[in-house]
Amino acid sequence: MSRLMDPPPKFLPPEWRLANQIHYGNAEAERSRSERLTAESKRLIEESGMAAKRMQQDASKRLEQRIHDIKFWRTELDQKLEEIVQEIEVLISYKSRVERALESCAEPLRVALQCMTERQRRVSIDLVHDDVERELMKEREVIEGVTSLLNRTLEQTNEQIRLNRSAKYYLEKDLRDKFQAEQIDGFCSILTNTSPNIDNVTSQTSLAVPGATVTPEEWETFSNINILKAEREKNNSLSLRALVDSLLEQTAADMRRQHNAMGTALRLQVQETKTAKGQLEDHLVKVLSEVASQECNLEALRVAIEDKAGPLKVAQTRLSARSQRPSIELCRDPVQVRLLSEVQELTAHIKRLREAQAQSEMELLALTRSQLILEEEIQVKSHSLYIDEVICTQLRQPISIHSF
Repeated sequence: MSRLMDPPPKFLPPEWRLANQIHYGNAEAERSRSERLTAESKRLIEESGMAAKRMQQDASKRLEQRIHDIKFWRTELDQKLEEIVQEIEVLISYKSRVERALESCAEPLRVALQCMTERQRRVSIDLVHDDVERELMKEREVIEGVTSLLNRTLEQTNEQIRLNRSAKYYLEKDLRDKFQAEQIDGFCSILTNTSPNIDNVTSQTSLAVPGATVTPEEWETFSNINILKAEREKNNSLSLRALVDSLLEQTAADMRRQHNAMGTALRLQVQETKTAKGQLEDHLVKVLSEVASQECNLEALRVAIEDKAGPLKVAQTRLSARSQRPSIELCRDPVQVRLLSEVQELTAHIKRLREAQAQSEMELLALTRSQLILEEEIQVKSHSLYIDEVICTQLRQPISIHSF
């Protein structure tokens, strides 16, 4: 207990001075370290402030450049979009022209086929493969060829419209994306350190870069590809429109030329048929006149034969009577000779008259047959004229081939 109550040991003066020196040294060291830290902190504050300001200015400058780039590409895309939209509208009008051209081919083809059907109703020798028939077949081939060509052109036009619309879709999508990107970058460019919208953004969110897998070169290439695709489709569309113009003009000219050739052939055939019919009618008149003449001749021959029957009977009766003369009186005197000669001559005349009568009857029969043939042929020609001049001409009259 007495040991516990002993006073603490006392230090020596050198120890006291050493302790003070140590405290002085420690305080000086802490103060120096604090001064250096303060200086370093001040330098770091100035450096970070300048860096933050520099980086923010650089980011703002890059945002402005980015917005400028986006506006440039938007301008290019807008221009190309306007061109492709106009081209689509023009190509749709060309499609309508091709469709109208196809519709206008239907009626001429129907008429050509109906004319061919009607002309199959010709009869006898007039059912001939004439120039009209050949021109009709050629006209059908031309129209069917034009129709097939126009159908293929319509398919090409529809496909080109689809490709143009595809290019338009990608241009519009690219424009929408760039508009949204411009809005975002514009918002970012006006942000300042005092903007209220930055309080809700955490550091983690600001470091996140979703989908940052596209380089600037790829970004430009993407829009350039869309523009080049639209330009390519526009050029293809221009080439197709030039082809359609040429095709419509050529097909209309071919159909018009064949229509005119067919019309000319039909007019010539009608004229030729009329001429043949007129000649047949002239010959019929002559045959009828000859029939009448031959009938008169036949009647004259019949009368002549009857007229010779009396003298012949007289001569024969005289000979028969004189053959009854008695004895020496049955003499071949001049009278007997004359009577014999008369009978022979009259018999010969009657024979020749009968032969002439038979020939006349045969000729009359031949003339009658010729009359029937001529009348039948005139009916055939009249029927053919009705088909060509009335039916076919009236069917073709409303047809007019205009430029498509």
